[in-house]
Amino acid sequence: MIEMDAAEFELLVTDELDRLPDDMIDGLDNVIFVVEDRPEDGSLDLFGLYDGFALTERDRYGQGELPDRIIVYREPHLHACDDDAALRDEVHTTLVHEIAHFYGIDDDRLHELGWA
Repeated sequence: MIEMDAAEFELLVTDELDRLPDDMIDGLDNVIFVVEDRPEDGSLDLFGLYDGFALTERDRYGQGELPDRIIVYREPHLHACDDDAALRDEVHTTLVHEIAHFYGIDDDRLHELGWA
C-alpha cells in the first residue's frame, strides 16, 4: 500500500489525464473529473465510476444538464498498489476504462480489450 494525500493524488490523476491521447479527450462533452477517497459503500475494490449518459445514449440528453462525472477513487488505488509505477498504471487504466464508458463501451468489451 502507498501513502499519498488527496492533493498529491489529484495531481497524479491530472498528470495521467494529460498523458492520454488528444483524440480520446477531445471528444468528451460536458464531463468533469472528480477525485474522491472511496465509493459511497466504503469498499476498496472499485477504482472509478462513470456517472452520466454515454455518448450512445445522448438522445435522452437535454440542454442544461449537469455534467457527467468520471470519479477516480484514491484509497482503493493506494491500497492496491505497491509503488508509484503501479499506481500510475492503475490510474491510467481507470481513466481509460471510465472514458470508454462515456463513449458507450461496456464492461464486457473492455474486458475483451484488456482495459478492465
